[in-house]
Amino acid sequence: QVQLVESGGGLVQPGGSLRLSCKAPRYISSTFGGSSMGWYRQAPGKQRESVATITSSGRPSYADSVAGRFTISRDISKKMLYLQMNSLKPEDTAVYFCNIQKPSGNADWGQGTQVTVSS
Repeated sequence: QVQLVESGGGLVQPGGSLRLSCKAPRYISSTFGGSSMGWYRQAPGKQRESVATITSSGRPSYADSVAGRFTISRDISKKMLYLQMNSLKPEDTAVYFCNIQKPSGNADWGQGTQVTVSS
């Protein structure tokens, strides 16, 4: 069963913006709110890397490569995780995955959404 559903990827020119969304329809709100979450990406030929994370208390952290350009946020009532990406660069091109680390220790991954930054 699919636990996380991502959307929002696409093709954008350098300098443009995209907003990724990750929906967790099967989560109960208390589990969602008590989880730490994050966005990861994997470019062709490279390992998956952390882009942005947010703790269960709402504290965000970012990879140096995206700090100041990307913003992670969540809406617990809607069970949604977001990644606002501004000033996109060609090197941001990758498949982006959302991840939720539940309080139980189990984790779920989204199916991935392609982001391509190209002129």
